Amino acid sequence: MRKVVLFIAMSLDGYIATKEDSLEWLFQTEGEGDNGYSEFYETVDTIILGRRTYDWILDMEGDNFPYKGRQCFVFSGSRQGEDKNVRFFHGDITDFITKLKQEEGKDIWVVGGGELLQHFISNRLVDEWIITIAPTVLGDGIPLFKKNDFETRLRLKGVRRFNQFTELRYETVK
Repeated sequence: MRKVVLFIAMSLDGYIATKEDSLEWLFQTEGEGDNGYSEFYETVDTIILGRRTYDWILDMEGDNFPYKGRQCFVFSGSRQGEDKNVRFFHGDITDFITKLKQEEGKDIWVVGGGELLQHFISNRLVDEWIITIAPTVLGDGIPLFKKNDFETRLRLKGVRRFNQFTELRYETVK
């Protein structure tokens, strides 16, 4: 069965972006090559995005959509249908992901953002966690983990270093 994978970078204090949605702090960190991105990207054929993240990507990349050639879904409460890059989805995320995992294919990457990630985390939809930590303390911003009333157990599968970045790889304990 396909896995839902969270592949994301965060600051040392747990933020995935500043309050202004900036990732500049991430790009200023000295990495190594593409920090494992290409290797990971070959393992997925489906991309899951939240609406704000999709809009941010379009603002930053313009017509150079970074996930061309992959099946892309954007979870949105207001848009429906599709555009040249993605299909919009509004409905029960858990049912949608359960069905998607049963289809043939490679793994499914949940990109973000914060609200969508919170739904995936709180509903235990993430099977594998690849979290790259940048040696930056932001002090405030968009957290990867919001306050929760549940516990999720993980098992460490590996640790890698990409110059100043540290990649932690976990699997969810079922």
